[in-house]
Amino acid sequence: MHARHVVNYLLNRANVDAPAMASPFEELADAFTVGGYRLGSVIARLTPAPISQGAVSLLAPGVALSLRKRRFMIERHLQRVDPTLTGFALHRASQQAFDSYMRYYTESFRLPTLSAKHVLRSLSNDGFHYIQSALELGKGVIVALPHLGGWEWAGRWMAEMGHRMTVIVEPLEPPELFDWFTKLRSDLGMNVVPLGPGAAPAVLAALRRNEVVCLLSDRDIQGNGVEVDFFGERTTLPAGPAMLGIRSGAAVVPGAVYFTSAVDGHHCVIRPPMVFEKVGGLREQVAAGTQALAIELEGLIRRAPEQWHLFQPNWPSDPGYAEMRARSIAE
Repeated sequence: MHARHVVNYLLNRANVDAPAMASPFEELADAFTVGGYRLGSVIARLTPAPISQGAVSLLAPGVALSLRKRRFMIERHLQRVDPTLTGFALHRASQQAFDSYMRYYTESFRLPTLSAKHVLRSLSNDGFHYIQSALELGKGVIVALPHLGGWEWAGRWMAEMGHRMTVIVEPLEPPELFDWFTKLRSDLGMNVVPLGPGAAPAVLAALRRNEVVCLLSDRDIQGNGVEVDFFGERTTLPAGPAMLGIRSGAAVVPGAVYFTSAVDGHHCVIRPPMVFEKVGGLREQVAAGTQALAIELEGLIRRAPEQWHLFQPNWPSDPGYAEMRARSIAE
């Protein structure tokens, strides 16, 4: 299988809805999907980092051309971040988003085989002391992240620093693919919890154990979030970070992990803990806290919008948003 075809699977197959009863063809397609991820993982692990990172830049343009709807969507989002982006500059930024997403996958596949020394020296940080100070209070920490850069690398880095990590992830179809990704993240030292009814109790339990919980917070995957103003347009974002922070007393720190130009280079930015105003009832506090988090996420994304991996509809005006929400409700 050509490497570019593997990446097409990575972008296209992860969010396919599972039928009630799969046909033999669909079962074969699911097996092919899981096989594609495994093959991509093997290729990434066998390829030296400088070659792998260079290959990403060569393959990504072809991938972007074959996924025109995804390119159209990321260009809409990029223009929300920077309305002045047009023409060649917009095309270049969207191509960089594909480059970044492919780099994310190749690095994630390689991470379990890398030495602790290499992982630790390949990430610099600004603000990690906010996490350390919060953990000293004994109530755990919630790190609220956008889908940006190389957050899996930071997870392995945190584990190597001796911190227990719990991550909430979107269930994938087919289930074998979710199981494979769960094992990948578990091998990096993370406790993986699928998004759903059991996520909140799992997060609260992790915080009581004074652990670090990572929540990707720039997409309302379940469709039951809080309405906010996000990059100048109304949409919804998940209530989880604010709700869980208020209920548990844990610090909520916005953060992001950026790729640098160095081979395997990363830089992590952690913002100061958020302060949730105690005005009105719990609903009002969560709404205000989620809006405040949206502003923090805007600032983090604006640092490197070309590393934002948001290829799905995320605002009501986006084509396909209504259909996506209808599927969420049906599930």
